[in-house]
Amino acid sequence: MELQDKTVVVTGAARGIGAALAERFVEEGAKAVVAADVDADALAGEARRIGAVAEVVDVTSEAAVQGLVERVESRLGPIDLFCSNAGISHPGGTEVSNTDFERVFDVNYRSQLYAARCLVPRMTARGGGYLLNTASAAGVLTQIGSLPYAVTKHASVALAEWLAIAHGDEGLKVSVLCPQGVRTRLLLGEHGERDNFLTPGAIEPSEVADAAIEGLADERFLILPHPEVAEYMRRRVSDYDRWLRGMRRLQARVRANPKTAMGR
Repeated sequence: MELQDKTVVVTGAARGIGAALAERFVEEGAKAVVAADVDADALAGEARRIGAVAEVVDVTSEAAVQGLVERVESRLGPIDLFCSNAGISHPGGTEVSNTDFERVFDVNYRSQLYAARCLVPRMTARGGGYLLNTASAAGVLTQIGSLPYAVTKHASVALAEWLAIAHGDEGLKVSVLCPQGVRTRLLLGEHGERDNFLTPGAIEPSEVADAAIEGLADERFLILPHPEVAEYMRRRVSDYDRWLRGMRRLQARVRANPKTAMGR
């Protein structure tokens, strides 16, 4: 996919990966880039800085996502690329409350489902369109220290796979973006105070955006800003039990260290 003269929407665009994606799409010559986020103040400044259209949206509301799509298409024309990028995490395992678990599900998975539910009929009816869903390496591997993150990112990848299979012959393009450690608030904390086992190999959001541009140009389903994740995936499927043993060893090292394990 070439971004020149395209209409693009990015959710979770006030900061981090979303902001980097929106900025790159502007640089690539998109006709219009719509930056959407629930944080109105941060979004306004970022959108103004990069020259994007700001839309304050809570993506956990299906009505809000549908309203976003309708406003953009009525004002700017058909959406060529919709990037469901908003994401959060929550530490813990099975003890995490239903309320906290559902919140992570709403942001990481259901928001992507809402976008697809609204856009797939529109895109297939006009013969094409592109969905880019941000998941995580946790979606193709797992996440030490956060069951909600691991489960919802797996769901994100599964949704993207299903859409690519079900609608690929109708002109719909789908990619899933699966970075590992990225230097964002989600990984490092609000003020960069958090450190963990992913920090040493963490990359900048701009590097994730570079990988996304390359993957979209190739119309590649699985976009891996950290190439080593492909090797981890091969190890996983070639000997699942060995991989699980290795992950338990990693978990033991993480638990022996007071650092917090989070996601992208």
